[in-house]
Amino acid sequence: MSARLGRLAVIGVGLIGGSLARALRATGWVDEIIGCGRGRANLEQAVELGVIDRYTHDIAEAACTADLVFLAVPLGAMRAAFEALNEALPAAALITDGGSAKGSVVADCRAAAPGLLDRFVPGHPIAGKERNGVGASSAGLYEGRRVILTPLAENDPNAVEQVRSMWQSCGASVTEMSVEHHDEVLAATSHLPHMLAFGLVDTLARMKENDEIFLYAAGGFRDFTRIASSNPVMWRDICLANRDALSPMLAAFAEEMNALAHSIGEADGVELLAIFERAKAARDRYVEGLNRP
Repeated sequence: MSARLGRLAVIGVGLIGGSLARALRATGWVDEIIGCGRGRANLEQAVELGVIDRYTHDIAEAACTADLVFLAVPLGAMRAAFEALNEALPAAALITDGGSAKGSVVADCRAAAPGLLDRFVPGHPIAGKERNGVGASSAGLYEGRRVILTPLAENDPNAVEQVRSMWQSCGASVTEMSVEHHDEVLAATSHLPHMLAFGLVDTLARMKENDEIFLYAAGGFRDFTRIASSNPVMWRDICLANRDALSPMLAAFAEEMNALAHSIGEADGVELLAIFERAKAARDRYVEGLNRP
């Protein structure tokens, strides 16, 4: 394949898939974009917005003439997508994805279409919003964001380089790590915070005085719980797919919360101050790192 793409097939034209399509069109990396999904209204909107050129509801039809297929479906739908691609994908075409957990996606490819492993380069753009659908997509979503690739032993090095170049053309900073390490890191930095936001909002919503609680919620509550407006189906699938890494992380956090509750109950100001100072120092270092050129 050349540095450019002739035809891109986006399976799942929402925020992530739609933003990639917009970015690659804006940079002139693609000649034609075929969208695929279940919702006709969303796909028709994608055509109206110029995100895709045409659409189909059939994955095999979308992929049969593609140079690259981008899988942006929920993790629970990945195996069926690979099954559809198995016989339909042209011999020189590549596949990559945007799944938030990589172990389950690789396992799905191995089970459903092992012959595609040399051409499937797993990836994960670290970008997103709580809004969904193609209407939320943006050509600039990946500008300055990180994209993690988790190359497989079976991958053709040229395939990895092609996928890397694609993301870099969108303005992303591309790094590589193993599948296992990716899932451990994302369990801590992305999946756990989402669980805390979902859990907090659900706990408060089930309280008898929940109307008054939400009425007087301040900006900190709004900011912290913003991600609880994310797609519930997507996050159910992420939890199930990355349960081996996420479950121990949640258990460790629960222990931390129990220790914090004990310190508060015992009026242990020394321990509370130590916890808060450690947390503030760590958060400040993180923000400093984000602000470095």
